[in-house]
Amino acid sequence: MNTKLYCNSLTEYSRYKTRVVTIGDVPMGGDNAIRVQSMTTTDTMNTIATVEQSIRMIDAGCEYVRITAPSIKEAENLRNIKDELRKRGYTTPLIADIHFTPNAAELAARIVEKVRVNPGNYADKKKFEEIDFTNDSYDAELERIRKRFTPLVKICKEYGTAMRIGTNHGSLSDRILSRYGDTPLGMVESALEFLRICEDNDYYNIVLSMKASNPKVMVEAYRMLIQKMQELNMNYPLHLGVTEAGEGEDGRIKSAVGIGALLEDGIGDTVRVSLTEDPEFEIPVAKHLIEKISNFKFQISNSIAPIISELLYNPYEFERRNTAEVTNFGGNNVPRVISDFSKMENITPASLFAVGYNYSVPLDKWNITDQACDYIFVGDNKVDFEIPGTLGLIYKSEVWEQLENKTRCYPLFSGQEYSSAKNKSEILNFVSVDINYLVANSKLQIANFEKCVLIFETNNEHGMAEQRRMFIELMQHKINLPVIIKRNYSGLSKEKFQLYCSTDIGALLLDGFGDGVWIENKNQESRIKSQDGNYQLSIINYQLINSIAFGILQATRTRISKTEYISCPSCGRTLFDLQETTAKIRARTSHLKGVKIGIMGCIVNGPGEMADADYGYVGTGVGKITLYKGKEVVERNVDSENAVDGLIDLIKKHGDWVEG
Repeated sequence: MNTKLYCNSLTEYSRYKTRVVTIGDVPMGGDNAIRVQSMTTTDTMNTIATVEQSIRMIDAGCEYVRITAPSIKEAENLRNIKDELRKRGYTTPLIADIHFTPNAAELAARIVEKVRVNPGNYADKKKFEEIDFTNDSYDAELERIRKRFTPLVKICKEYGTAMRIGTNHGSLSDRILSRYGDTPLGMVESALEFLRICEDNDYYNIVLSMKASNPKVMVEAYRMLIQKMQELNMNYPLHLGVTEAGEGEDGRIKSAVGIGALLEDGIGDTVRVSLTEDPEFEIPVAKHLIEKISNFKFQISNSIAPIISELLYNPYEFERRNTAEVTNFGGNNVPRVISDFSKMENITPASLFAVGYNYSVPLDKWNITDQACDYIFVGDNKVDFEIPGTLGLIYKSEVWEQLENKTRCYPLFSGQEYSSAKNKSEILNFVSVDINYLVANSKLQIANFEKCVLIFETNNEHGMAEQRRMFIELMQHKINLPVIIKRNYSGLSKEKFQLYCSTDIGALLLDGFGDGVWIENKNQESRIKSQDGNYQLSIINYQLINSIAFGILQATRTRISKTEYISCPSCGRTLFDLQETTAKIRARTSHLKGVKIGIMGCIVNGPGEMADADYGYVGTGVGKITLYKGKEVVERNVDSENAVDGLIDLIKKHGDWVEG
């Protein structure tokens, strides 16, 4: 296992230093602020519409505006767009987004401040062919690419234009796939092939990106890229993004898991959040993620938790931490979700509706949804009704001890309480610990805990790093108890709450850590006043917390509980209304647990992303849709008005349909 760190520190925030790249008058990298960018969704040939949308983006905080240029005519019109923006007093750097068309890139590089090229399709057309390359034949392909790409490099160098070499997991070339497979390493090598050509021409004004719709793949690729750059004495700035993240809560959670995990480790010089929404709505999300890391104050004291001298897990390839099985925690069990009802005054069957349990009075039966929490912490409340058979109750230890009926009821201890307790459950005990207790007691007491699941608590501003340090403490002492990641939040807006806990918990899950999730939100805005004048959480807040917890598990692919949509943001290439179409498809398929559906506005990333989806819906012409099963085309040029029905028929044909 490669034990070289991909960041400055795993246990305290330290920004990874990169070289400065000049992009107009807004430099990136080095000690510059982390930049925010987005991409227009208008037709690039519609100058005024593109300018006005760009202004809305800039006014929202966008520092670079990216515009698609799929052909020479759009590249030429970038001049008109730039001139009109300058006429209106806006000097924000423009980025031309190029796929398939080197001649458009070469023209755009003379006009705008930066061009983005995708090494997967700049000089290649994807046919999904597996080619058995010899070293000589592979070198011949690289020489062909060199001849195709070098003119752009020379133009960028001459005009002072920056370049992003933007690898996309969904559009790796057949050449890369044949040699490296559909892997993070393949993504890294794809970029390095083009980067070497730039350096051979003494051109270094370059930004790199490793984007994927799967946050797990995306994070591993960026980490691996840094590790490779360190070997090669490179330090290019990094553009962060989860591509095709989708819309609404799911899109925000998925973006926060991937982008946030890297930002927490000090990685990233610019951010774009790719939502299937108008681009100005992407900007606040990116700014919230950046703001989060700027607030870190309390770092981990090395006197409490010594510096990590070696990696005990592989950050470049996901592997879940090996744990003992305690009831339905750890082992091969999926991570569990715990809901906190301790502040609820009167817990009734109706209360459980918010966390996935619906009680039918006429039938006297529980309907259990795919997003039903596994345990409820009731504190010192009493539950005087028959709970669903899949649910467990967690009580404060002193209350649990007094219960007459302890069926599916379990105690919660602090570390000190558990060590001295005379009465413990013979089935399952929850033990809450912080880093101070853990470091002081790992070797002696915790190693001997039996029938226990640990709950990791933290009050650190950089709680992800502290909790990661706690997991490593267990690994150093070969303690294999399951662990619940618990986080407490207060004073956050709904969107910040979504983003912050997705970052904090998602980053740990991507490292293979965590056997359960417990989230608390003490935001006053989501509370209601009770009869005695005190506040308790509203049912809406319980639903929100539960939904986010399952969303984080879905985004990290550690527990699948719903349909996943791989939906790209709109851009000037989009051939249909992505937001409207995504809503239509979601309305008819959201009950298909575990099915992944790709919804792509054009062919650029469509075929590749279809490889990560079970079914695909891709715009291939005005009013025309191509349907995919995996990466295979099933039906071309379906009229858009019939295409959603066609997608449903395709899902039924392959046996993945169930009635909602």
